[in-house]
Amino acid sequence: MSIFEKVKVKAQELLGRAEQVYGESHGDAAASVAGEANVLEAEAEEEEFEREERRRDDDGLAGTR
Repeated sequence: MSIFEKVKVKAQELLGRAEQVYGESHGDAAASVAGEANVLEAEAEEEEFEREERRRDDDGLAGTR
């Protein structure tokens, strides 16, 4: 994951959290749900990137050294 992708995912997560808080504080259920969806999507993308990084780091020789 490049630094730009990390920034994009983190920005999406923060925007989602802000939208969620706005929805909760103003009684706007649609904004709250949309914000939560953005947060979940960003977290899923971040986990996917982490899994890809772990796969690239695995050289298949973990137990032989």
